[in-house]
Amino acid sequence: MVLATSDLREERLWTNTRISGIDFLMPSLLQFTLCFLALLNFCFERILQRLNDGKVERGRSQLPDSIVGLMNLEEWEKCSEYTLAKSNLLAREQFSSLFIFLINLFLLFPWFLSNWPQDQEAEIWHTSLASALFLMILQIPDSYWDWKRQFVLEARFGFNLQKFGLWFSDKIKQSLLGLIFLFAVFAFLDWGYRSLHSIFPGSWWVIAFLAFFGFQLLLMVFWPKFILPLFNELTPLPEGPLKERLMQLSRKTGFRTSDVKVMDGSRRSMHSNAFFTGFGNFRWIVLYDTLIEQMEDEEIEAVLAHEIGHYQLGHVPKRLLLSFVFGLASFAFLNFLIESDWCLRQLGMPPEHQGALGPALLTILFFSECFTYFFKPVSNYLSRRNEFEADSFAVRNATNANSLASALRKLHLKNLSYPLPHLWMARFHHSHPSLAERESNLQKEA
Repeated sequence: MVLATSDLREERLWTNTRISGIDFLMPSLLQFTLCFLALLNFCFERILQRLNDGKVERGRSQLPDSIVGLMNLEEWEKCSEYTLAKSNLLAREQFSSLFIFLINLFLLFPWFLSNWPQDQEAEIWHTSLASALFLMILQIPDSYWDWKRQFVLEARFGFNLQKFGLWFSDKIKQSLLGLIFLFAVFAFLDWGYRSLHSIFPGSWWVIAFLAFFGFQLLLMVFWPKFILPLFNELTPLPEGPLKERLMQLSRKTGFRTSDVKVMDGSRRSMHSNAFFTGFGNFRWIVLYDTLIEQMEDEEIEAVLAHEIGHYQLGHVPKRLLLSFVFGLASFAFLNFLIESDWCLRQLGMPPEHQGALGPALLTILFFSECFTYFFKPVSNYLSRRNEFEADSFAVRNATNANSLASALRKLHLKNLSYPLPHLWMARFHHSHPSLAERESNLQKEA
């Protein structure tokens, strides 16, 4: 066994160990930490899924008393089977993601940064394009799992209405838009870093983040006008009782909207939804055509009253404020990584990459989830609290508890959403309260 010298270890981050002609890679401390966190997250995720699957499996053959009136036994068994099938597919996808993560951590990431110029002497367009392409290539396995989900799982339970040609064209559009967006972000931030760092060495990242956050707000305005129509056809809701009802609701609650649109969700799926899109005076109410088919007018009104509650109660600005705070912290950490030669060397980067933005930005994009995974319950807790508040707003200001409860029940039934998840799974992953919790809250408001 031949060990590399300490100097070589400093340069390459790992020691090449040869045993019987086979090379082994000895991970650095940071690589080992990231590997440990990824495995910990994966194991914890499997525990949550096993707990939830066990609860679903034990109760699938008998209709619970709390579900009577929502589903019959046949629908309950189908809902349970759908939940288990989704969990099974997700488990395989997570195992694949873990494997790809480890390959990326120990091989692809160091290889890329060792073979593509990323230092301050390299052209901005060159480094930005290379980084954007590398990220897009690593997302290719996600397309396989998306295909599996759409044409195997969703088709099996009667939800998929999408043709392969439409799915494939969507992927091409998403890839091109993703490449353009990533290239623009990398190029803009790299240009900002090189331009500002020499003038404001201690605060360039604050200025860069403010510009980036402003760009995100502009994207919220442009999204419904220019991006969403590339994938879905949006047509004005025809004049009639439903449109008048929704516009009257908008006026009654003081919610300004420029139009009500119908989206052709049935081109792809039987799942239904409704949402607002846009920002400020450019907001639209968007209804899936499947939602209009599945619900009565007063139920659709109740769903939109709930969504209006999010806006009127300030949930959107509060979410933006949280996004601002965490985004600013991320840019502060980005600045730390750029200046930290230890972190870069620990991840297999050549010494000349110190002081370059590209490698540090890639590091955050690749590995930050290892550290943020266990913060999900906090975000989801805040989201569930907002859902309760929006339900209460809808009942107090715009609709009645029975209409909203009926709408929620139909959404669960039509989408085969499992209404009784395991407590740990719900608290950790679910951004919405369970149906029973929401109905209990609505009874208090009735």
